[in-house]
Amino acid sequence: MTASPPPSAPFEPRLHRLRKRRARGGFADAAFLHARVAADLADRLAAIPRQFARALALGGGGLFSAEVEARPDLMARIGQIVEADVAGSAVEIDLERLPFADSAFDLIVSPLTLHWVNDLPGVLIQLRRMLKPDGLLLASLFGGDTLTELRLSLIEAESEITGGAGPRVAPFATLQDLAGLLQRAGYALPAADRDVVTVRYGDPLRLLSDLRGMGETSALAQRSARGLNRRILARTFEIYRQRFSDDEGRAKATFEILTATGWAPHESQQKPLRPGSAKTRLADALGVPEQSAGEKPDGS
Repeated sequence: MTASPPPSAPFEPRLHRLRKRRARGGFADAAFLHARVAADLADRLAAIPRQFARALALGGGGLFSAEVEARPDLMARIGQIVEADVAGSAVEIDLERLPFADSAFDLIVSPLTLHWVNDLPGVLIQLRRMLKPDGLLLASLFGGDTLTELRLSLIEAESEITGGAGPRVAPFATLQDLAGLLQRAGYALPAADRDVVTVRYGDPLRLLSDLRGMGETSALAQRSARGLNRRILARTFEIYRQRFSDDEGRAKATFEILTATGWAPHESQQKPLRPGSAKTRLADALGVPEQSAGEKPDGS
C-alpha cells in the first residue's frame, strides 16, 4: 500500500496512480512527448559503444522498449529490459520506495517520470545504488518552464473571479536543480541538458485532453478547496487565447524537458587531477613568459 505523503509533500501518490490508470486506454494517442523522449534516450544510448546486460525502464508506458526493438543494432547491445511504472506496467511500483536490489542493473532509463516524485534527491540516490559500478542512468523529466502559459492563465483567471488563486499546476525542477542533485546523489560524470518543445493547439481545451491522455494532469497533495468551475475555466481559456496565441491564432504550450546523465562510480572512470599535479606549466603551453601574481605584462 502506498502511504499518504507528509503535509509538505507536493504530490499525492495515490492520486497520481489513479490518473495513470485512467489514462491507459488513450496513452498511445496522446503520448507524443513520451515517444519523443524515448527516441531521444535511444539516440543517446546508440552513441555509447558498450553492452548493457540488464536494464530498467522506469515509466514511459513501454515506449522505450518499443524504441529499442525498432533498432536492431541497439537491441543487440541491451539484454533484459524490466518495465516498471506506477500503473499499467509489468512491475507496478511506488516511485518513492523502489523495490529493486543494489547493483541490480547496468542501465536505468526513465522517460518523463521523475517529475512526479516527492523526494527527488532520495530517489536519485536509490537509483544510483541500484546500478552496478560503472552503470548508467539516463532520465528525462519535465522542467520548470513546462506549461507556463496554462499556469499563468489559471492564476489570472482565478484571481480575477475569486480574489485568490490556489496551486493548480505541479512544480517542476530547474536545470540547475537537476545538475546539483546528480552531484549530491553521488553520480560520477554528472550532466544535465534541456530541450524546449512548443506545441500549438487550435483550441486550448485540446491541451487538457492530451494531458489527461498522458496521465499528466495534476496530482497535487495540497489542492485548492475551490474547484475549477466552468466560469474559471472559460475565463482561463479566454486569457490563454489572448495572451499565448501565435499569428495564426493557435494557442502555444511550452514543455521543457530536462535530461539527466550520470554513472555509478567506478575506479576505471576519469577523475579530475589534484590541484598542483599538472606536469606542464600553462605559460609553456601558451608559449608566453611566466608572470608572478600582480606583475604587469612588461615586468614593471
